[in-house]
Formats: sequence, C-alpha cells, structure tokens
Amino acid sequence: MAVGSGPPLLDFRQVSVARGVKRVLDRVTLRVGPGEHVAILGPNGCGKSTFIKTLTRECYPLRTDDPWSLEVLGRKKWHVFELRSHMGIVSNDLMAACTRDYSAREIVLSGFFSSVGVWPNHEVTPEMQSKTDEVLERLGIAHLADRPVEELSTGEGRRVLLGRALVHDPGALVLDEPTQSLDLRALRDIRSAMRTLAQAGTTIVLVTHTLADIIPEIGRVILLRDGRVFQDGPKEEILTEETLGALFGTEVHLIRRDGFYDAI
Repeated sequence: MAVGSGPPLLDFRQVSVARGVKRVLDRVTLRVGPGEHVAILGPNGCGKSTFIKTLTRECYPLRTDDPWSLEVLGRKKWHVFELRSHMGIVSNDLMAACTRDYSAREIVLSGFFSSVGVWPNHEVTPEMQSKTDEVLERLGIAHLADRPVEELSTGEGRRVLLGRALVHDPGALVLDEPTQSLDLRALRDIRSAMRTLAQAGTTIVLVTHTLADIIPEIGRVILLRDGRVFQDGPKEEILTEETLGALFGTEVHLIRRDGFYDAI
C-alpha cells in the first residue's frame, strides 16, 4: 500500500521484455506507490536485473497484441537523464563501470550528470562540490575522497556508488543486489545506510536473491519466478518457508530476528 502522496514510483501492466530471443519478463504487472519500501526477491535468472534495466530505460517492453503500459512517476515517456535525477541507482553493472581511475569524489560528483566521472563539458558548481563533500561525510567515506575507486575495497566502492546515487537527493533509490561480494562489516554498513535512508523518507526498491538484505523498514515483498510475479503482498505473509521453498526449489528453514529474515 502506498504511504505517500503523488504518482506511483512505477506502474507495470502486462509488461514483457526480451533479451535476445528469450522473453525474460513475461506479462509483469506490479505497482509501487510513493514512499513505499519494496523488496523484489527471486532466484538467479528470474528476471530481476532485466526488471531494473526496464525501469531505468536500458531495456524496453515488447510490443505485443495484448494491451500493456509502463509508467514511472506517473509518466510514460522520460528523457533518461531527467529520470535519473529522480531515481538513484546502485547496481553491479554500474559498479563495474565506475571501478576505474576516477577518484571517489569524482564518481560521487558525476551523479549530478548521470555519467561515469566528470567530463570537460560538465559545469561543476560550488553547490555541487559542497553536496558531494556532504554525501561523502554522511556515508563515512570522506577519507577516501581522493583515492581511485579501482583501488578501494568492494565495500568501500559500493558506498561510493551509493553516494553517487544520493548526491542529487532522489526521491527513490533502486538497489540491485547491493551486498553482493561484501564482507560482514561492509554488509552491516550498507544495510544500516539503507535503513537510515528508508527512515528519512527515501523510497527503497531492493532487488535481491538474498533474504537477509530485506531490512525491517521494507513492508512488501514481490517474488519473481521465471519472469513472472509469483507472489506479492505484505512481508509477513509472503516470507514463509512453504512459499520460499516453492520459489527457490529447495527446502527452506526460516529465521526471524529483530525484524530481519534469513534462511538456511
């Protein structure tokens, strides 16, 4: 259920997407309201990454005989750079693109331009510089500002990418497998940052196959399987051993503690 006013963050109705000859999303219908914190959970290959690429306009829906529509923030058409100023993205593809000899400060600053690094034609204002320093400080990585991202640890690089997503104060943050390859301390840092942002009012859309990434502030879980919505509803109703076992095709023993879930 939406908890804010304004248009929904996203509204997919019977959306299908192909990658090559394979239909990866198959007639997906889902809606995320403003201020709603949602997790999209599913096994590898279920269509999660394609869903994000569709949301960010890197993939486009198939034109089919069945009626379909796709709206983001109440609009069917966006200039991609304008859209990215409303929605921060943290993904593994973007992390790979940003792992270069640009400094952490340059990568965070580049979020204003939806680029990787700052280019000669970018007009960097003192306000942008100040905001970049503020974000670096807030995420506890100010001491890394002048270091090349390619020299940082995986956890440090992920926080730099999070800073890039947050530097223009987007209303929503889309996180694609944000804790992949992180050690225990980095895991806790990223999850703590997610909780702080959710509590401050930033809409969180978490896309993951890791149950433990679902922070307590997330109240709704959407399960994807074979490119389709398998289940969708309140977290407490969706995250059951029976449902998760059917989703992942294996026996699941669920653990709940302090608002977090995990499975063994």
